[in-house]
Amino acid sequence: MLDEIRGLLPELLAENGVPGAAVAVDVGGEVAEAAAGVLNTATGVEATVDSLFQIGSITKVLTATLVMQLVHEGKVDLDAQVRTYLPGFRPATVRQLMCHVAGFEGDVFTDTGKGDDCLAAYVGLLGEVPQIFEPGEMFSYNNAGFCVLGRIVEVVRGRPFDACMRDHLFTPLGMTHAAGDPYEAILHRTAVGHLGGGTPTTVWAMARSNAPAGSMLAMTARDLLAFARAHLADDRFQAMLQPQVTLPDIGWGTAWGLGWELYDLPGGLVFGHDGNTIGQSAILRVDPARDLAVAILTNGGSPRPLMKEIAGRLMELPEEPVPDPARPVDAARCAGTYVSSTSRTTVSADGQGRLWLEYVPLGITAELDEEPYRTELLAWRGDALIPAEPGRGPVAFVGDDGTGRARFLHTGRADVRSAGRIAP
Repeated sequence: MLDEIRGLLPELLAENGVPGAAVAVDVGGEVAEAAAGVLNTATGVEATVDSLFQIGSITKVLTATLVMQLVHEGKVDLDAQVRTYLPGFRPATVRQLMCHVAGFEGDVFTDTGKGDDCLAAYVGLLGEVPQIFEPGEMFSYNNAGFCVLGRIVEVVRGRPFDACMRDHLFTPLGMTHAAGDPYEAILHRTAVGHLGGGTPTTVWAMARSNAPAGSMLAMTARDLLAFARAHLADDRFQAMLQPQVTLPDIGWGTAWGLGWELYDLPGGLVFGHDGNTIGQSAILRVDPARDLAVAILTNGGSPRPLMKEIAGRLMELPEEPVPDPARPVDAARCAGTYVSSTSRTTVSADGQGRLWLEYVPLGITAELDEEPYRTELLAWRGDALIPAEPGRGPVAFVGDDGTGRARFLHTGRADVRSAGRIAP
């Protein structure tokens, strides 16, 4: 099968405007690899199986694994309040951080410098961010929460987060081509992200203070599978696959475990995580029943169709959502403006009863040149609708603001109806 994928990869790159990609497949501990394209369109350096790509938010599962090691050592209690380890922190348990239910504003990307104190300084700022819902109430993807977990690792281990990552994961797992920062990455053959039109990014990594959430970790697809293999082989990590919270109907997984996204498919459980940084995207999927894992790393273009094509040849994937034109849309419940620190989304009905979504990036997303867009919303199922614009996943209208209107617009992150936030 990998020979087929190896032959198909250059064609998929060209079709989707992806400069370069690396793929690795692990079946029963045997790893096969492929790579194609270039790491940087400005230099033409060829992508190889030894090339490093950023893995973005897949880093969160590595951070969760560092925490679970501490749990097994008896040094961290999942159900203890975070303030047990970080005095003065707002109400939330370690478990709630690990499954994205802590409820505070999660898209906080403040750069607190490059020193070893950056995580401590970052966590100190989180007391100022809004609490969107009560801890444990619901799922809302939370980048900041994983930075807090990284800080717990630092405090308990007494060492900087990146040193803990190297000493407790990279070295024992034989991950020889993994780089925790640009200074390590430059020692390897390393991909550069690309934005629209295949233009290389001018910034390689985001802030060090967001490293536990996925701002800069890079590695080969092979090393990423070494990490996945540890989760297949080590019974200590099986608890991470237990569902902690059911996800809203947004075309993601069925539930979230302790770090992992869980897919309850007809053929059985598949787990994994996705990652995105500036101009780079990655996916990791694991099918434990077949003892199979696949990692796909890319550096620009439109990688999702490529990833779906390759992963779909290797394992079962969720069905793509299809609009249901016969289902009515409750415009009165959905209409309104929903906000977060990184976006403002307005949902409105026109004279023909059609529902429209208008998205405007704010803060760091605007700074990173994310484009505003407007699209019609089409009925799917329940309170979940599908944007008509290709490439955009379902959105769900969740909760009740007390007047019969949705309290949240959920895209993975719960954006609250304006004027619906609660105090920090």
